Amino acid sequence: MARHISNMNELEKALQPVMKAMIGELAERVYETLNYFLQEYYNSYDPKSYRRQYDFLRSAVKVEPKVVGNKVVASVYIDTDYMGNYYNASGYQVASWANQGLHGGLDVGNNTPHVWNDTIDETVNNGELLKLAMNYLKSKGFSVRA
Repeated sequence: MARHISNMNELEKALQPVMKAMIGELAERVYETLNYFLQEYYNSYDPKSYRRQYDFLRSAVKVEPKVVGNKVVASVYIDTDYMGNYYNASGYQVASWANQGLHGGLDVGNNTPHVWNDTIDETVNNGELLKLAMNYLKSKGFSVRA
């Protein structure tokens, strides 16, 4: 059924549900990718001198999309405050080391992922999120070109 839209406010109101759903799908893709690289980070090293708490592995957070002003936003991040069990390092320091491919600040010589940068490379920098957004909008009947 066609919908008659006569002003920008009506257009904004009509597009909001589509945008929230699309942003939700894009955030989910980033969240899945981040969790993949967190798992790969854990798989890349088997510590012999300590027992893991797995706080970093469980630190990924996805905030559902919401309307903020005239935008729809969602967040995916590593909750460094969640990681409070580390000795002589903050959660932020652990996440920073992981993004440098280090375990506990040490290069253990394995093929350790750079957790956050690899996530961004595999979702944003390679154009995947743009492609997903375009496909989503096309599936909703929008004409989209890049």
